[in-house]
Amino acid sequence: MRRGRAHPGREARGDVHIVPRDSNSANALAAVVAIMTFLAAVTSGGVAMVITSANEWQSEVSREMTIQVRPTPGRDIEADLARAQQLAKAAPGVIEARAYSREESNRLLEPWLGSGLSLEDLPVPRMIAVRVARGASVDTAALSRSLAQQVASASLDDHRAGISRMRGMAKAAIAGGMGVFGLVLAATVLSVAFATRGAMASNRGIVEVLHFVGAKEAYIASQFQRHFLGLGLKGGALGGIAAVLSLVLIRRISDLFIGTGEAEATVLFGRFSMGFTGYLVVAAEVGLIAAVTALTSRQVVIHTLRHIE
Repeated sequence: MRRGRAHPGREARGDVHIVPRDSNSANALAAVVAIMTFLAAVTSGGVAMVITSANEWQSEVSREMTIQVRPTPGRDIEADLARAQQLAKAAPGVIEARAYSREESNRLLEPWLGSGLSLEDLPVPRMIAVRVARGASVDTAALSRSLAQQVASASLDDHRAGISRMRGMAKAAIAGGMGVFGLVLAATVLSVAFATRGAMASNRGIVEVLHFVGAKEAYIASQFQRHFLGLGLKGGALGGIAAVLSLVLIRRISDLFIGTGEAEATVLFGRFSMGFTGYLVVAAEVGLIAAVTALTSRQVVIHTLRHIE
């Protein structure tokens, strides 16, 4: 009597699994994926913080310009200051031009020279803070020419150098974040590849029997793929949640420094907050790492089966 051949699909619908669901190697791989996801999510949060702070800083600085009026022998600096302020107010797009008093100008030097010094005999420049309307564009070249013609000791600074440096820093942060994420993916692929080969080695007898009795490569690969997809989702979810909780905790801690000596760092770097978009990015990273885990295991299984004689 001829014995019927077992159909692979029946095993898939039953409780028989090619890859053991719970094992030390599976738990270790889930831990590795969790760590990789945590690193990727924290890096994304840092990059999001830098980009948000840079955009806010650029938006504010692009709406401000500074006119510096230097003391010149034989000229009345107060008259020059008033004339430069008048020219700035007359420029299209300017909504405010405020001249700093002598006391305010002296206070600007206190962080470098210290307090309590008499600066009356020093040629301290006077400053005019110019504010531009939101969305407006000021012809800085024309304003500079007007200042040069009518107030020879005045010079205009539109902070383009600072904005350019901030843009460069934001681009460097993005490039660094992408590099770290690429390394995380590479490490995940290598870890999954080794884990898949280990799982196939420990279940080599079952894999070879299924392969020789006619089970398709896609069926065997799908068993490993589902197994490692579950591990990827488990580890990715744990790592993503840990990263979000860490970033929330860091923000809570940073909020405690508001009003203290650390407030300047908060003004410069912004708060440790990713926003709703940042959380979506973390969720996308969890899904991506899980997908990479599953696809890597599938490709390793198919490649290995094709080399079984």
